[in-house]
Amino acid sequence: MTRFAAFLLILSLTITARVVAITPAPPALGADGYILMDYQSGHVIAENNADNPLPPASLTKMMTSYVVSAELAAGNIQLTDMVTVSENAWAKNFPESSKMFIEVNKQVSVEDLLKGLIISSGGDASVALAEHIAGSEDAFAQLMNMHAQKLGMTNTHFVNAHGLTADGHQTTARDMAILARALIKDYPQEYELYKLKEFTYNNIRQYNRNSLLWDRSLEVDGVKTGHTEAAGYCLVSSAVKDGMRLIAVVMGTSSEDARKIESKKLLTYGFRFFETVSPLTANSQVHQARVWGGEVEQATLGVLEQTYLTIPRGKRQQLKANYVVENELEAPLAKGQVVGQIFFELEGEEVAKVPMVALEDVAEGGWFSRMIDAISRWFSELFS
Repeated sequence: MTRFAAFLLILSLTITARVVAITPAPPALGADGYILMDYQSGHVIAENNADNPLPPASLTKMMTSYVVSAELAAGNIQLTDMVTVSENAWAKNFPESSKMFIEVNKQVSVEDLLKGLIISSGGDASVALAEHIAGSEDAFAQLMNMHAQKLGMTNTHFVNAHGLTADGHQTTARDMAILARALIKDYPQEYELYKLKEFTYNNIRQYNRNSLLWDRSLEVDGVKTGHTEAAGYCLVSSAVKDGMRLIAVVMGTSSEDARKIESKKLLTYGFRFFETVSPLTANSQVHQARVWGGEVEQATLGVLEQTYLTIPRGKRQQLKANYVVENELEAPLAKGQVVGQIFFELEGEEVAKVPMVALEDVAEGGWFSRMIDAISRWFSELFS
C-alpha cells in the first residue's frame, strides 16, 4: 500500500487575522436519549444514550409517512386514491391519541390522510393508510421494519403504524436521526408537509404540535413530535442556517416546553460552533495513477459524489487531506470502482475518510500493449 504526500485543501483564500477557535462541550440535556447530526455529512456532533431503545410514541409516524412516500414513488398508490375508513381506523378508537377525526365508512383521499398523519399526527390516519397500502396494520408494520433495516436503523422495531405503546415497539435517538435524514433526502416533496403549521379536515382546524416551527430564531422546517406516558415528550427537529442543515432528536423529556427547549439547545449549539464544508465536488479529480494493461496508461481517480465534512467553526483553513492507493491498478477498471481512500485531517487528527474511486472506465488494452506493459512492469519491479 503506497501512501502519497499530503496535499493541502485551500478552503479559505484570505485570512485577515489569527483567531483561536474554541469549541465548548455540548450542553447537558434533560432527556432519556438525544443526538445532534449534520444532515449533509451524517456526522454526529453531540449524543447521549443515543443507542438506548426507547418507546417512540408518534415519532413512529415518520416511518409511516416514509413508507407511504415510497409507495407513492413506486406508483403503487396515488394521492387521489380514495380510502374507505374501516372500523379499525375510526377516530373513536384513539381516545387518548391525536387524530384527524375521520369517520367509519367515509372515503378520504390519500393526500388528506397524509396531511392528517404528518400535520395533525392522526393515529386514525396512520391506520387508514396502513390498511390501504398493506391490507392490515400488521402487514404494514412488516413493511416499516423492512425499510428500517434497509436504512440501517439497527435498534428499531415497529409493531404498529401510530406509535401507541406496545410490547417490542421501540427505537433509538440515532435511528430517528437516520430516518429524518432519509425523509429529507429521499422524499423532499412529501417532507414539505412537515413544515405546515395547520391542517383543516371535517371543519376541524388543528395545529402542528412542533412549536419550533413558530420560533423566529431558528429556521425549523420539521419534523415530528411524540408523547405517551411511557415515552415522555419527544421531538425530532430539523433546521437550516447559512446552508447548513442539522437534525436534532430528543426523547423522554418531561414536558412539551422541555422538548422544545432541549431541542433548541442542541440546534443552537450546532449552528454556533460547527460548520459544514465541501472540500471535494462531484467528479472531482484527486490523483492520476499508472494502470497496467489498459487502453490508457493513467487512470483518473477521485470522488463521484459531493463530499461533506463537519468541522469546528473557524478551522476550515487548517483542513488537510492524504490519499492512499491501496494496490497497483490493473485493467479493466470500472467507473466508481474503489481503489483507495482519502483521509481528512484537522490539527493532526483524522476527522473523516471517503473512498477514492476511478472516475472513468479503463478497458483492457490489446495483446501487444499488454505484453509491453508486462515487460515494463517486470523491469519496474526488478529495479524498485
